[in-house]
Amino acid sequence: MESYGSLLKSAREEKGLDILAVERDTTITRQYIEAMEEEDTAVFPGEAYLIGFLHNYAEFLGLNADMIVSLYKNKKLQESPIPDGLIPKHRPVWIIPLVLLLICSGLGGIVFGTVKLVNYITLLQNQKALAAEETSRSHTYTLSEKPLQKRIYKGDHILVPQPEGNIELVVANTLGLLSIETPAGVQVIDLSDEVEIDIDNDSVPDMIVYVSDVSNTDADRGAEVRMLLKVGGALGSTNLDEIQSADELPKNATQYEILTDNRAYPFTINVSFRANCLFRYRIDRKEPIEDYYSSGNVVTITSQNGTRLWMSNGNVVKLQVIADGRSYELEAVKAGHVQTEDVKWVKMSDGRYRLVVVEID
Repeated sequence: MESYGSLLKSAREEKGLDILAVERDTTITRQYIEAMEEEDTAVFPGEAYLIGFLHNYAEFLGLNADMIVSLYKNKKLQESPIPDGLIPKHRPVWIIPLVLLLICSGLGGIVFGTVKLVNYITLLQNQKALAAEETSRSHTYTLSEKPLQKRIYKGDHILVPQPEGNIELVVANTLGLLSIETPAGVQVIDLSDEVEIDIDNDSVPDMIVYVSDVSNTDADRGAEVRMLLKVGGALGSTNLDEIQSADELPKNATQYEILTDNRAYPFTINVSFRANCLFRYRIDRKEPIEDYYSSGNVVTITSQNGTRLWMSNGNVVKLQVIADGRSYELEAVKAGHVQTEDVKWVKMSDGRYRLVVVEID
């Protein structure tokens, strides 16, 4: 019987897909895709992750996901060693008739088959018990401006810091979609959706949630999410005293204009990643935030006056600026190029304001 790894690899190659294309379209990292095709189970942090990724990868390739998972489980069962002493060793004596020898051999086969069956049933029971134990434990996570990527389960708690104290949210459902109980009501997020959530019904988004994996058939698998505080909170207004004059910009700096207006106002930068990238940003002279992002990750930044961005590989980063209800795509950077740039308001000599991108050496 063909192995599950070779079936996955053959299906991918028949579709003409390389590993990077699969990573981009499924949000499963290259490390795990290669491990599934090579049947290297040691790479995964737990069997629940491996089975979840196998199921998602098989469905993406148009294969029977249940069959792929069954092939994995069968291989694991075959490779499991049988403890010493469970298989009887027959030592035929010359005076025992041949018929008794054959009977004993038959009984030995029955015992061997029974041991295998018992081992298989025990394995299934242990897997179910481990899954139940994991989902029965309630975890609590506290959000910050730094993204938190976790697999969360029904009953988990999420603490959202607010000036008056933490607001506690509860994960209500992880079957087919993610739903979170908040003081403003139940918030629902579908697979591959990124949603800004207003938890206290004040018309100001407080947090951002992105769902990268959730099962349509098994709530015990939980949901893989990326959560963070909404950077900047309420839009507020710009501090005109902190806006730099256009004449003060470095003369040799590469810059280009996004828009010009008679006033300056808060703007948002949406950052999405096509591959792995170390990314750092600093908003309105606050402390910088740095993290390592992979394909499918999204960061939303709201700034009053300006934001500085650092990218280890600018070509894998897509930048979109939203200002005054309109969106603007920023120019792409050359592959492998480390990029630092400011997106900020500057004041012109005629009293108007210009939102510009300034590349920093």
